[in-house]
Amino acid sequence: MTTAVCPGSFDPFTLGHLDIVRRARALFDVVIVGVAKNPGKLGLLPLSTRVDLVRAALAADPATADVRAEVVPGLVVDFCRERGASAIVKGLRGGADLDAETPMALMNRRLSGVETVYVTGDPALSHIASSLVKDIARHGGPIDDLVPDGVAAAVQEALTRQERR
Repeated sequence: MTTAVCPGSFDPFTLGHLDIVRRARALFDVVIVGVAKNPGKLGLLPLSTRVDLVRAALAADPATADVRAEVVPGLVVDFCRERGASAIVKGLRGGADLDAETPMALMNRRLSGVETVYVTGDPALSHIASSLVKDIARHGGPIDDLVPDGVAAAVQEALTRQERR
C-alpha cells in the first residue's frame, strides 16, 4: 500500500489545492493532507480552523472522502516517516512553482529518502493562489468560486477579527 502526503499551509484551502489532492488520490492508496504552520508567513486562519476546513472539503468530495487531514507539527519529512509515506505530492501551476519546489524536494530526499511527485494543476484553476484569495477578500471581492464551501465565510470572519484589533 502506497502512502503520500500533500503538505501545505492551506491558508486558505482552495479549489486548486482540492484538485491536487484528487489527483494524488488517484495515484496513491492512502493520501494525507498535512496542514503545516509556516513560520515564514503571517497566517490569517488559525491552524485548527485550517484543518477543520480541509477536513470538511475532503469529506464533501466523493473523490477525497477517504483522505484525511492532519497537523504537521514539525518537518514534513518527519511527518512522512511517522506515517510511512513514500512520497510528497506537490501541485505545480507553472515554472515559478517548480523553481520554488525543487530545492525543497531535493532537501527532503536527502534528509529522508522521500521522493516528491509533482502534479500539474488544472489550467482552469492555475490562477488560484491562497495569497491572491486573501488579497481579493481583504478588498471586498468575491472568493466563493475559488474555495470549497465554508472557506469564504471563515476567511471573511478572520478578516473581520483582524480589523477589530
